Amino acid sequence: MAVQLNHTIVAARDRDATATFLTEVLGLEPAPVYGPFRVVSLGNGVSLDVAQADGPVTAQHYAFLVSEEEFDQIWERIKERGLTYWADPYHRRPGEINTNDGGRGLYWSDPDGHNLEIITVPYGGG
Repeated sequence: MAVQLNHTIVAARDRDATATFLTEVLGLEPAPVYGPFRVVSLGNGVSLDVAQADGPVTAQHYAFLVSEEEFDQIWERIKERGLTYWADPYHRRPGEINTNDGGRGLYWSDPDGHNLEIITVPYGGG
């Protein structure tokens, strides 16, 4: 078997609010509770296990590969919520999307400051 990512832990100041934010914006099923986590399941079998943080949250980067249709749907939900989005990871191009590698991409932040990204083509052109 090839090595695959199975899950990663996402620290949050409010576990439930962050899990709900992720599932709603990304258009995923509600995140069930599993032990101390809210489990956000992605389409490729990987999960984001959202955990309540006891202290400050260090912002991380999470990128999601989506179809063109999913991109449009997520982008619309981002705009409907009035969230700021950027074309670049350094947040220097607000209100824009990028067309890197022949696809589309954008970045936005979750309630804990995690830098979220959607792309339609993997880096390098897929």
